Amino acid sequence: MAVVDLRDRTSSERDMTETDTFRLRVIHQGWNTFGIATIRLPDGRAIDRALEHHGEAAAVLPYDAERRCVLLVRQERVGPLYWGDPELLPEVPAGGLDGKTPDATAIEEAFEEAGVRLVELEPVVHAYAMPTVSSERIWLYLAPYTSAARTGAGGGLAHEGEQMVVEEVSLGDLARLMSEGKLRDMKTLVLAQALQLRRPDLFGPGPVESTPSPA
Repeated sequence: MAVVDLRDRTSSERDMTETDTFRLRVIHQGWNTFGIATIRLPDGRAIDRALEHHGEAAAVLPYDAERRCVLLVRQERVGPLYWGDPELLPEVPAGGLDGKTPDATAIEEAFEEAGVRLVELEPVVHAYAMPTVSSERIWLYLAPYTSAARTGAGGGLAHEGEQMVVEEVSLGDLARLMSEGKLRDMKTLVLAQALQLRRPDLFGPGPVESTPSPA
């Protein structure tokens, strides 16, 4: 297998940079690229590591501060099925950038998957999803919404094989899922914890109804 000169690859693949400390031998190229990367350690030794590449992604956790809930989706995932786990994991809307900006991707995926039109995004982090074996970097956002913003059916795109269940989850139930170790999708767990850290007020007792002032 020859070393691939990444300078000759398409624009969507040039974010895999070949340097004196990194070279890639491609094994398979399709929607994903799989290969063996040779990396050079600080002491000068060269070692091989497996690499999967499919670009960058964006994910967003829509939250309704007034009604104290979030929007999540569930769908079949090949990873859990590999382990014989049939549970449909609760997840935040997410998708690959495909040439779009992270902000545009988050807004588009939220509408396609959860049926909600987002206007404002709150950046959380731009992080590596699994740096030991994948090049994927994912932009994570929080985003406020109201019930009036739920103008679509959601559920994903049928022609992409998506059949999602959309659900609103109360922040009380979200906190319980986290504390019981039942929020098992990593990006969703990170965003749920970010919301809890940034807006702890939303996870406390419900809003107190106003009462008339004494005359």
